[in-house]
Amino acid sequence: MKIVLLSDVEKLGSTGEVVTVKDGYARNYLIPIGYALKADTRNVRMLKAQQQVAEAKVLRELKTHKAMQLRLAKTELTTKVKTGEEDKMFGAVTSVDIAKMLAEKGIEIDRRIIDLPEPIKALGIYNVRVRLHANVIAMVKVRVEKEE
Repeated sequence: MKIVLLSDVEKLGSTGEVVTVKDGYARNYLIPIGYALKADTRNVRMLKAQQQVAEAKVLRELKTHKAMQLRLAKTELTTKVKTGEEDKMFGAVTSVDIAKMLAEKGIEIDRRIIDLPEPIKALGIYNVRVRLHANVIAMVKVRVEKEE
């Protein structure tokens, strides 16, 4: 029986592929679970239309992420922190703090996409990565200064 896969099936194929399998495997397992549909013309056309819509959505999102990447590249964040002797910081600057600073500038970003392996614990200028998309990474300049 020819079927169209709705999701990736190990050792069989990936989403959207038309494959031939034994009738019982298709009727008793793949189709009832929702992994596949019978490969008639209606189902193949419907799946191709869904794929085109999904591709258009991905392109729109990628375009939006590229615009955000350019906006973030122009953004410079400055934070003032309390310091002790020898300019040692009290506390640290974390991804939550960076997300709040971006929100103050009108850029709403989830703190989880800010790629900060360890909190910033020293004064200086840092380039912080922001993973907007799997293929789009933006850099934000964060300046940590001593509070007067």
